[in-house]
Amino acid sequence: MAVGEGTRVYLNFSLSLEDGSEVDSNFGGDAVDFVVGDGRLPEGFERRLYGMVAGERQMFSVPPADAFGEPNEHNVQQLPRGQFEEGTRLEKGLVHYFADAAGGEVAGVITEFDEQRVVVDFNHPLAGRTLLFDAHIHRVEPAELH
Repeated sequence: MAVGEGTRVYLNFSLSLEDGSEVDSNFGGDAVDFVVGDGRLPEGFERRLYGMVAGERQMFSVPPADAFGEPNEHNVQQLPRGQFEEGTRLEKGLVHYFADAAGGEVAGVITEFDEQRVVVDFNHPLAGRTLLFDAHIHRVEPAELH
């Protein structure tokens, strides 16, 4: 059976930047599984797996449009320093979590700060990056088995 709509896929994978530095990997560990279309894997990565079968391994170059998108300047915001609790350690590159309108959390990276303001980038950290996606398919089965 090949990877496609209506399938559950078991795989090991890694994500790397074009310079070869690894971002994430589960090679050396147990395979993870997902149902095609369940939203756990970005569609641009999923589509590249279509047609692959158990035992197959491929490396794909995934451009930003198919991965985490391009950075959006509107996702970089200046916030008043007073919005941060006194004693909060601010550091360039630090990930800080903010409450969103739905009651969840959204991560932002502090890019600069001074006594009056803090600049926070809410773009995905991999936005604008071409990624290398290495996928080794272990098993493909009909999704309704689970």
